[in-house]
Amino acid sequence: MATSQETDASASRPLNRRDVKVLSLSALGGALEFYDFIIFVYFATVVGQLFFPPEMPEWLRQIQTFGIFAAGYLARPLGGIIMAHFGDLLGRKKMFTLSIFLMSVPTLLIGVMPTYDTLGYAAPLLLVALRILQGAAVGGEVPGAWVFVTEHVKRHHVGFACGTLSAGLVSGILIGSLMSAFIKTTYSDAELAAYAWRIPFLIGGVFGLLAVYLRRWLHETPVFAEMQQKKALAEELPVKSVLRNHLPSVVLSMGVTWILTAAIVVVILMTPSLLETRYGLDASLANVYAILGVVVGSLASGWCADRLGSGPTIAFWGVLLAISYWVMMTTVSTHPEWLTPLYILSGFAVGIVGVVPTIAVKSFPAVVRFTGLSFSYNVAYAIFGGFTPIVVSVLMTVHPLFPAVYVAALGGLGVIIGVYLMQTSSGRRLAVMPS
Repeated sequence: MATSQETDASASRPLNRRDVKVLSLSALGGALEFYDFIIFVYFATVVGQLFFPPEMPEWLRQIQTFGIFAAGYLARPLGGIIMAHFGDLLGRKKMFTLSIFLMSVPTLLIGVMPTYDTLGYAAPLLLVALRILQGAAVGGEVPGAWVFVTEHVKRHHVGFACGTLSAGLVSGILIGSLMSAFIKTTYSDAELAAYAWRIPFLIGGVFGLLAVYLRRWLHETPVFAEMQQKKALAEELPVKSVLRNHLPSVVLSMGVTWILTAAIVVVILMTPSLLETRYGLDASLANVYAILGVVVGSLASGWCADRLGSGPTIAFWGVLLAISYWVMMTTVSTHPEWLTPLYILSGFAVGIVGVVPTIAVKSFPAVVRFTGLSFSYNVAYAIFGGFTPIVVSVLMTVHPLFPAVYVAALGGLGVIIGVYLMQTSSGRRLAVMPS
């Protein structure tokens, strides 16, 4: 439940010009950092060809490449918990800036590192190490950003604030998609393999360092500043308090994070490759429109969460996600001309990611909020997000519609969570945020 310090610190705080500036810089930095993390998946094919032995079977190369992608997710819990620990004790802003620095440097290094032809097996090992650093960084960035923005707004704006930040983070995927489309249409396959694949990583690293500079203009959240002034910070290890006193909130937050992973990893990141491999469809442009749909959907779901409650919102978006993606995956093989509109609708349904942080961040009191959210989100993402590409790729050999089945199941979980929230005070107004 809410701490009295938090209520006092935040009561009747308006969303003024300074807060808008903070939220804008937070979303921009988050977009750049998310771009750095996911650009890998858009160039997974060429990276697999360059960083593994040429005689390796293609199916094994793909699994190995997605395994390196998964390494970033597996590193998220440790990095996230460490940064969240200090975020709850030393301040949100310090960790918020550190996370994007730790993302930018490995991204730059990936852009300049030698490949298998030069380093042999050391090349994929080095790539794994850099992905681990990126994972540790994003493990602190995403929950840190959610906490940062929600502690700058009043309770009845939390949903829209989370939706806005989610839209900003998803914009990083959009930037990555546009960069991928530009590189692949500008350069030949030979040029791409020779040097052009490095360009997105170099650009991402440079702009990430720019975001580090921009975050110098951020200020500490009023909630944390008030707790610090009143000496109301955690008196023990925050993660210890979370696991002892807030286990139901951990389970709930992990559940909604599982839904988020299915929406982002399968529908947005993997689907273009899946459609190209199975049906020979080029979904790169449709993917761009779908991501725009996610941005709009995130804003819409966040707005609805403020007005209708988190329960009804996640239930509706869960149904929409399950149905829209199933229809798309079962239709485009016979009606490829429907790909773009169906993908846009699925993208709008992926806007469920706008309400997910609203539910998770409201589940923890301010004193352990960063740690509670970071632990739940990162552990769940490491398990579900990290292994999803491998599991989906393997099980598609058993049933070609497995991605649609998987997404539909997680949409159903959204309905279950929505019903649960509607039956409790959680779905209406959790009393853990500012009045």
